[in-house]
Amino acid sequence: MLSTRYDDALRYAHDLHREQTRKGTAIPYISHLMTVSALVIEHGGNEDQAIGALLHDAAEDQGGEATLSDIRRRFGDAVAQIVHDCTDAWVEPKPAWRPRKEAYLALLPRKSPQSLLVSLADKTHNAEAILFDYRALGDELWPRFTGGADGTRWYYSALVDVFARAMPGRLSDRLERAVSGFVK
Repeated sequence: MLSTRYDDALRYAHDLHREQTRKGTAIPYISHLMTVSALVIEHGGNEDQAIGALLHDAAEDQGGEATLSDIRRRFGDAVAQIVHDCTDAWVEPKPAWRPRKEAYLALLPRKSPQSLLVSLADKTHNAEAILFDYRALGDELWPRFTGGADGTRWYYSALVDVFARAMPGRLSDRLERAVSGFVK
């Protein structure tokens, strides 16, 4: 069962991301964080991983190292490590998209299983959202992504390859099914 730490993390995540929406939509960003956390729980994650899932974008999107330090103080080292491992940029402006994604992919296989599950849940929900929107919008979808159609397809195909090796199972299979729907 989840403790009041999870409740606190949900409130904290909502406070941090209250003004954000999902890319190209009016969907409140917190819905993504809750879905990622639910996927983590449904695939055997513990409370630290479920909290890490709620906060996985907090440092990257809402304050960098200062936010990570606050997360460490509030929720502990294990949660902070998961958030750290899920962050692909620590500076603003962020580095160029392709080298940043290449660096993330290169480091991903060396992350702990605790962090890998959160990252896999994040990428799975993102891929499913992309597929849903692709089915509705077709190629009009791609301008909302920095990598465009080719870059986004490359990145998600590479993620499928990494997770198939690093964390095989039902969730990586789910990622592969979603990605196959928009990769030609």
